Amino acid sequence: MNIFISNLTYAITDGDLNDLFAEYGEISSAKVIKDRETRQSRGFGFVEMSDDAAAKKAIAELDGAEYDGKVIKVAEARPKGDAPRKSGGGFNGGGNRRRF
Repeated sequence: MNIFISNLTYAITDGDLNDLFAEYGEISSAKVIKDRETRQSRGFGFVEMSDDAAAKKAIAELDGAEYDGKVIKVAEARPKGDAPRKSGGGFNGGGNRRRF
């Protein structure tokens, strides 16, 4: 199961996320997402756990917990395709314009 963690301090590392979730079970991967240009943390990350039951327990216990001075949000990650699409804006939503 892939887990999304947000509201992280910028000092948190991949290793910190791994350590935070390791007490709940085996971690397949732990990654803090960083800005491409500055390489600074963007304040969120993902942890992947192979055991769904352990992952659900981690989500239940860590969502709303204080970590490194901030209250973090922890939830099951949604696939990219599930994110709401942004409108193109402008006339007629920015797309599919009829031509006469």
